[in-house]
Amino acid sequence: MAAALTAGGCAMPGTYDGPPRGAVHSRDLPADAVPRKEPKSRYGNPPFYEVYGKRYRVMESSYGYQERGVASWYGKKFHGRKTSSQEPYNMYAMTAAHKTLPLPTYVRVRNLRNNRSIVVRVNDRGPFVANRIIDLSYSAAAKLDMLRDGTSLVEVTALSYDEAPPPANDVPVRAPSAKPPADAVAATPQPPEEEEHQVYVQAGAFGDATNAERRYALLRSNGVSTAFVFEDDSRSPPLYRVRIGPIREVEQYDAVVSLLGDLGISDSHLVTD
Repeated sequence: MAAALTAGGCAMPGTYDGPPRGAVHSRDLPADAVPRKEPKSRYGNPPFYEVYGKRYRVMESSYGYQERGVASWYGKKFHGRKTSSQEPYNMYAMTAAHKTLPLPTYVRVRNLRNNRSIVVRVNDRGPFVANRIIDLSYSAAAKLDMLRDGTSLVEVTALSYDEAPPPANDVPVRAPSAKPPADAVAATPQPPEEEEHQVYVQAGAFGDATNAERRYALLRSNGVSTAFVFEDDSRSPPLYRVRIGPIREVEQYDAVVSLLGDLGISDSHLVTD
């Protein structure tokens, strides 16, 4: 099981692991995965597992899952090898690896910079690299236009048939941020918009402007020159959001997250304009 769990999602960031470089024509790429109801895989879904000394707990349900972070991709080095679900990895299929989602789960992955969107089937475990939330197949990465850079800032949303998990120990279940579509038709992605979006790291949101200014001052005093306070008057009363950016490269995002961690700020997340 340990070997199966570590088989996927291991390509090192910054390395090219696909077919020869050059233009990839959209006509040569497969259609998106189509969500359908499937039983959980007999393999790759233990309650928890450990890789490189870190323990991961597999989610019982993908219901309501949505996260923003960094996507990477893996290619020919793993082509044909068994995934954590024991299916052979096909770099030309629309699949992905995730550390904790149930296998299989269908997810929509949206590139936050160019707004391209795809649907993939998660059938593997990984990536086991800091700040990476999903590892895409070669074809999936090509459709998001992230082959050249190797990584990209993305939003991942579960498109599943899972029901809301029962409350644990009578603790109320928090409402999900995005309810999965009821059927596969609703999950069909729309044509991508090619305009570039600005991406920021939000380092706090406060109802009191004074608290926002304190967070802003903390960031500026620690060398974050791109920090600013955004007054969100779409809410009443307004929220004061402390943001950093725009974030143009994954390396810049990694550095910001590392610094925020050193400052004890753990509730940061990516936002777009």
